[in-house]
Amino acid sequence: MNVLVTGGCGFIGSNLVKYLRRERPAWTVVNLDKLTYAGNLESLSELEGDPQHVFIRGDIGNRELVEHLMSVHAIDAVMHLAAESHVDRSILGPEVFVTTNVLGTQQLLEASRARGVRRFLMVSTDEVYGSLGPTGAFTESSPLQPSSPYSASKTSSDLVALAYHHTFNLDVVVTRCSNNYGRYQFPEKLIPLMVVNALHDKPLPVYGDGGNVRDWLHVEDHCHALLLALEKGRAGEVYNIGGGAERRNIDIVKAILGLVGKPESLIQYVKDRPGHDRRYAIDPSKIRAELGWTPAHTFEQGLAETVRWFVDHPAWWQRVTSGAYRQYFETQYRTRLQGRA
Repeated sequence: MNVLVTGGCGFIGSNLVKYLRRERPAWTVVNLDKLTYAGNLESLSELEGDPQHVFIRGDIGNRELVEHLMSVHAIDAVMHLAAESHVDRSILGPEVFVTTNVLGTQQLLEASRARGVRRFLMVSTDEVYGSLGPTGAFTESSPLQPSSPYSASKTSSDLVALAYHHTFNLDVVVTRCSNNYGRYQFPEKLIPLMVVNALHDKPLPVYGDGGNVRDWLHVEDHCHALLLALEKGRAGEVYNIGGGAERRNIDIVKAILGLVGKPESLIQYVKDRPGHDRRYAIDPSKIRAELGWTPAHTFEQGLAETVRWFVDHPAWWQRVTSGAYRQYFETQYRTRLQGRA
């Protein structure tokens, strides 16, 4: 197999590229990444010199480039992870989310159709379903009710991908995952943000009352599920991937403080973000029953390992938290922190 992985230098993408090289060593992985703020080649340093990992810096929306890569490398399948993916950033600037997530995906689908790829795996998110009440879980048949520019753009890209299956008979499988965590996650997301701030004795900004609930999925378990979906999933189907680890944000923050030995006085509750979904939960029964997937990590084990990795690798996150990231952090949180100090 020759597989094109888009967004292969991002958090999930870089973990997936390494997972594929380990679990399918005969495959060639062609990694297309634009290297925006969250893409980092350093996350793939262990693959340097690997002839079966081919990195190309480029945009999924560049149809000519994508078609060239598919032809030159005889691409059999696409694993599409490239996306703008942070809700807060989509509130600050929605346009790039539509451009990348919707229009970019359409260009990639069209190039895949022209190539005649054997499978197009569309990697999506549970946020397309919107917010849940205190009980229940999302299934693949749950209504799509996105509530942020990010989740709306992902919903659109999912539907375009499925339309290419139904209209053009392109072999498409869609996966929708819960919140990922693990090594190499960019420090704008909850867990690495709180770890990095705690290590610097900086305030830990918690939205609202901290009671928002997410279902947490270790990135290695996600990679395993994606490989199963690529190899064994049914064309035209959607598979939900959840870790079965619902936790309140505030409980995660307190657990992180305990793991790094810092006081809870660092927590600062801040004004909630607009349209903040209260609860997500995934029912993964379909992927368990059809593809035999189960998560290998408990949340407590995975969180401890993740926190330890960030503690042991300060050089990595110090380099990725550039001046541009610090400016974003100030824009997103500073006025909220001042207002609640």
